[in-house]
Amino acid sequence: MSELAQTATLTPARGRLRSAAALYGLWIATAVLFIVLPQIFTSGTALTTMSLMGIAIIFALSYNMLLGQTGMLSFGHAVYYGLGGFLAVHAMNTVLRDGLPIPLPLIPLVGGFAGLLFGVIFGSVSTRRAGTAFAMISLGLGELVASSALILRNFFGGEEGITTNRTKLFRIFDLSFGPQYQVYYLIAAWCLICMIAMYALTRTPFGRMCNAVRENPERVHFVGYNPQVVRFIAFCLAGFFAGIAGGLAAINFEIVNSAYVGAGQSGLVLLAAFIGGVGFFIGPVLGAILVTYLQIMLSDVTEVWQLYFGFLFVGMVMFAPFGIAGLLMMHEPLWRTGTLARVLPAYALALVTGLVALTGVILFIEMIFHFTVKAPDGPMMSFLRIRFSVATVLPWVVAALLVGVGGWLFRRVWPIATGAFHEALAHARERRQPA
Repeated sequence: MSELAQTATLTPARGRLRSAAALYGLWIATAVLFIVLPQIFTSGTALTTMSLMGIAIIFALSYNMLLGQTGMLSFGHAVYYGLGGFLAVHAMNTVLRDGLPIPLPLIPLVGGFAGLLFGVIFGSVSTRRAGTAFAMISLGLGELVASSALILRNFFGGEEGITTNRTKLFRIFDLSFGPQYQVYYLIAAWCLICMIAMYALTRTPFGRMCNAVRENPERVHFVGYNPQVVRFIAFCLAGFFAGIAGGLAAINFEIVNSAYVGAGQSGLVLLAAFIGGVGFFIGPVLGAILVTYLQIMLSDVTEVWQLYFGFLFVGMVMFAPFGIAGLLMMHEPLWRTGTLARVLPAYALALVTGLVALTGVILFIEMIFHFTVKAPDGPMMSFLRIRFSVATVLPWVVAALLVGVGGWLFRRVWPIATGAFHEALAHARERRQPA
């Protein structure tokens, strides 16, 4: 009996040790990935894109502290991102003017404390309410700050914004932060620090209480905690990390303008969080990477890229409400039991038919845009490097056939794909059951 008791005692300890080792290994692998990426993707465009992804990851994770962790839907989170950026720029200009020995890597903390300060001010008002009332208050505060950005020109710089020069600050290790790869490593370091800090917060009792407030605030109040206080602390912490992201953006662009605090920036972080999946810590990270990449690449391909963002958001909310991370976690049992290969043929067939229908939809959108908005440029346009005239009937017939045939085939194939998934999931459950 003593040996059995000793074994039962050691088993949970070994499990916790393995879990901790896996977690530390994951963070080390992330750090190595951040270091190696610039050695693989060396172009200026790649470095700029990865820098923007790092900023977006911090911003999206800070928003997830509100929505995913505490259940607060905010339409004005860009306020703390933008104000953090403005305070960071003013701090950099002050350091330059007075010759203060403050290095550039510490400037994001100025943005963070600025976001924390305004989080305390605005959070003391907005977190008194929850649900729809909180969302409307956040929207009102966001519009208030956005309109003030065009009125208080001495602080916000009007439409031109405030500029600075990051290369003139006090240097450490002879780093000027002029080359983009130096800026990337600065952003990557802060991104890793903020990711670890925000993940650690989710594992604390406070993080668990945030989840409880999200699920059932009445019960939280019943067990002796004040939901409003929990929401207020989470709001302030989210403002702090959003301010750090804003400070990094100010360093990266060397300019901050009114767009930083606008509704468009708030909508973008909401889009990234929802697409990635607010129910998982990794979700906003995936969403930030995807949205940033599409924002940069699609803007070079089409002028109506924002419309496609809207379709993507609507599609994810309707058909994948748990985001990309939710889809990945659905297939985690298949991955662990080695049954994922069972669903790949059906998924490939559904993907091909879906892409056919999607190509037709995109062709319709591009032709309508060219026919209505760009009519003065003539009827000729290009799609997938094929030139044709929108004044002829054939392109419209082709688009209709792609949508009709592809959509019909997708509807026929989709039940096969879902059936393959459920069959593979049942087989995975059988494998995981003890003999």
